[in-house]
Amino acid sequence: MKFKNFKIFGKFKRMLLSGGIGIDLGTANTLVYVEGEGIVINEPSVVAINEKTGQVVAIGNEAKRMLGRTPAHIKAIRPLVDGVVSDYEVTQEMLAYFIKKVTKSSRGIFARPRVVIGVPSGITNVEVRAVRDAAKSAGAGEVMIVEEPMAAAVGVRLPVHEPVGNMIIDIGGGTTDIAVISLSGIVSSKNMRVAGDKLNQDIIQYVRDEFKILLGEKTAEDLKIAVGSVIKKGEGLEAAVRGRDLITGLPREVVITDSDVREAIIKSIESLVDATKEVLEETPPELVSDIMHRGIIMAGGGAFLRGLSKMFESELGIPVYVAEDPLTAVVRGTGIILEEIENLGDILLDHEEAIPPK
Repeated sequence: MKFKNFKIFGKFKRMLLSGGIGIDLGTANTLVYVEGEGIVINEPSVVAINEKTGQVVAIGNEAKRMLGRTPAHIKAIRPLVDGVVSDYEVTQEMLAYFIKKVTKSSRGIFARPRVVIGVPSGITNVEVRAVRDAAKSAGAGEVMIVEEPMAAAVGVRLPVHEPVGNMIIDIGGGTTDIAVISLSGIVSSKNMRVAGDKLNQDIIQYVRDEFKILLGEKTAEDLKIAVGSVIKKGEGLEAAVRGRDLITGLPREVVITDSDVREAIIKSIESLVDATKEVLEETPPELVSDIMHRGIIMAGGGAFLRGLSKMFESELGIPVYVAEDPLTAVVRGTGIILEEIENLGDILLDHEEAIPPK
């Protein structure tokens, strides 16, 4: 009887709260999924602040356009570094902005949504608490935390509940998560601070050393997208970039080829391959056998890098597949968790029930 009453209370509490929201809180981009509607937001995790007044000037797309283009008193910052909260108050402002943007007045009596947030694997309890507290302060009711590789695996519909080895490589902006999943848990994993942002820095450093030109972060990212590759294939790609000449201090344009970018990023890519090998070495042989048969799934924005899956396949001797729409795998996973919480609740890293209103 008590159990039945508890279940009824749980349903009533969810009626008091608004519909669920899934958030992929990334270093580079934040994606938001609304239960029953799908992915409604995909914006950069950037906040512009007026340091004279302490007020937030812009968030998301508008703030990213300001990167490297603001006067001294306006600072465009990323409140998440390597996938974890580095500035609690700014993260709270950003989350509040996104939650407010998708929460409608008709959604629940008190409009405090259930929220599932994806975080990098292996983060500390303190970092988990910071994410949860920021979400609650931003207006969330019930907050559930899930590790990003697990969310990505759910998002690409891997059978995470079954006793079989599922391997996923999630290459984001700040971190890369490499994980082997079986029976609703992560068997072995590694979190690397080598991802999209690191590749951008590699390109900036290479162009600085080889061409004596200083590039901005956005220019480096655009160059990576335009001509970046890890395997030489067919005719070479090239792109003209503009930056500041370090000798004269004046603007200068140079042409960068795909081989230049490949040389710039190859050490970082090799470190990801080595990390994947380490995870496989720590994985029980039965699960390794499953992975060799089923292959490895690659997700995250980094999966778009030309030739990356083929290079991993060649180095590991295991089939590597790029997920469909890899950029949204994690946020799609949070949405599936919201809609199937009764079946997927056991994969959550942390689940603190919302305090019912008095």
